[in-house]
Amino acid sequence: MKRLFAAIKIHPSPEFISVVSSMTAELKHERIKWVELHNMHLTLKFFGETEEPRIPAIYQALASAAANADSFTLHINRTGIFGSRYDPRVIWFGIDLEPGLLKLAENVFDNLQQAGWEPDRQNFVPHLTIGRIKELKDKALFQQVIARYREVKIQEQNVNELILFESILRREGPEYIALRKFPLLNR
Repeated sequence: MKRLFAAIKIHPSPEFISVVSSMTAELKHERIKWVELHNMHLTLKFFGETEEPRIPAIYQALASAAANADSFTLHINRTGIFGSRYDPRVIWFGIDLEPGLLKLAENVFDNLQQAGWEPDRQNFVPHLTIGRIKELKDKALFQQVIARYREVKIQEQNVNELILFESILRREGPEYIALRKFPLLNR
């Protein structure tokens, strides 16, 4: 069994790193588990624990999805939270719904459904998880910091591949290993 997910790897720019560094410094007294920058990715499909015999069908579905989608530019440009204003759980960076991203996501969902994977129950909301909130001591300060970064331009990135990752959970944090890369069309 392998714990798998299909994603777009994010390569944090200096601006991205600066925003995360500023937020972590401003919220240093809060109990927040920040995602390591080298692990940044946009998940398109989380498979979870997957039996080895099912993996070739995933390869085939993702290869077909990528081969029928053009490369595109990803725009990361806002900050928000999941959970309520009074009980936030996750800090995220938002990603615009670019036509290229929507086409790739639609291809992935359709091809995997044809290969026997049930569609996700939730709508596709492209975002990058930046931090998981364990406990907040100063909710007013937290809300001020989030508001300051709500509409900030963070990064643009060209996307030319889809990756199937294996996630290995370790005490010090997850390790993501790229099992296979699927190139998008370069037009």
